[in-house]
Amino acid sequence: MENKMKIEIWSDIMCPFCYIGKRNFEKALAQFPNKDLIEVEWKSFQLDPAMPEVPKYQQDMYMFVADRKGLSYEQSKRMHQDMTQYAQSVGLEYNLDKALVTNSMKGHRIIQFAKTKGLGEKAEETLFYAYFTEGKNLNDQTALTELGKEIGLTETEVNTALTDTLYVQKVENESSEAQTLGAKGVPFFVLNRKYAIAGAQHPNDILQTLEKSFYAWWKENSQTTLETIQGKSCSIEGECN
Repeated sequence: MENKMKIEIWSDIMCPFCYIGKRNFEKALAQFPNKDLIEVEWKSFQLDPAMPEVPKYQQDMYMFVADRKGLSYEQSKRMHQDMTQYAQSVGLEYNLDKALVTNSMKGHRIIQFAKTKGLGEKAEETLFYAYFTEGKNLNDQTALTELGKEIGLTETEVNTALTDTLYVQKVENESSEAQTLGAKGVPFFVLNRKYAIAGAQHPNDILQTLEKSFYAWWKENSQTTLETIQGKSCSIEGECN
């Protein structure tokens, strides 16, 4: 029997629904009686690879989104206020008035390195919190070094993540992989490569899919097949030969 059922989660650390989806998933998993038999892998998905490191209206997310989507400033602000309330309903504090819009590649590079140390989930949580709650610049070297240390990386390891092109390739490969599996956006959850959950769904809905996928995985992996060397024996029908 394989040890654990795998769940892969694609997200972008600057996607507000991804952080909400993470919390909803954690609530669902906490209710799942076989959670010790679940292995979770966080994966990278860049929503906007072409985003400049210092985009226009970087320090004003409301204006940035208004300009990009053709909304009025007030429409954008109301939309973000609704998002903040939604986040609050799942226990998250979004301070979008001080968020600094930027390209997410450097953050993803750190996540990819952290995964090699078994720190993928901690990297996701740390960077989500830094961006949405603390308003930190996820393209600033000093800020990223400090965040890396919070995750459990050394300064040298952070520098490696930010300079070795291997980690860019890993980010790009995982983004392509998600699209191959049918992802149109994030968060995107794939359970046992048989079921998918798109978006930040309610914990109860996630739990139902988790139970269904686990049942299928258990059926596939709980049967033991033995290579048998046959000798003289008695059968359950009472025949001995």
